[in-house]
Amino acid sequence: MVNEFENLKAGKLLLASANLLESSFKRTVLLMCEHNEKGSLGFILNRPMEFKVCEAIAGFEDIEELLHMGGPVQVDTVHFLHSRGDLIEDSLEILPGLFWGGDKNELSYLLNTGIMMPSEIRFFLGYAGWTAGQLEAEFDEGSWYTADASKELIFSDAYERMWSRSVRSKGGEYQIVANAPELPGLN
Repeated sequence: MVNEFENLKAGKLLLASANLLESSFKRTVLLMCEHNEKGSLGFILNRPMEFKVCEAIAGFEDIEELLHMGGPVQVDTVHFLHSRGDLIEDSLEILPGLFWGGDKNELSYLLNTGIMMPSEIRFFLGYAGWTAGQLEAEFDEGSWYTADASKELIFSDAYERMWSRSVRSKGGEYQIVANAPELPGLN
């Protein structure tokens, strides 16, 4: 396999390897939003929570979409990915047409007035973060793969199959990995 760490950058997917069994990241698909010499930050895409945005975040009382667990770091903070950087100030473009953050009050107004649709945004509690060198060490242990991200995947509701589809999209030997049972000892 190629050196996966060298492929990592903002806008890429970080996929938990089949042998990463740590519960916070087991079979997760993360979108990397920051990756540089100081460290890395991303959001888990396939961990919807059991409650809705309207039940948890003030100012978004009409948003019936599920809130997502973004990662185990600072789970008392709210983050969002969206497709309307043209409307939300201070947004950072991660991929063409996909943005991270921006003015939360502006976002609330846009959603509550119908200018922006709830399907154009994902809300996350917390994030996944690594200090300098930490993620590279995890790659050396074989804990992660990288893959290309797409805006369609970010807003997909196919949470159950997101990991296997993302791993399978890498082709070759990864297609076997994507079909590996979650608990091989029970087969």
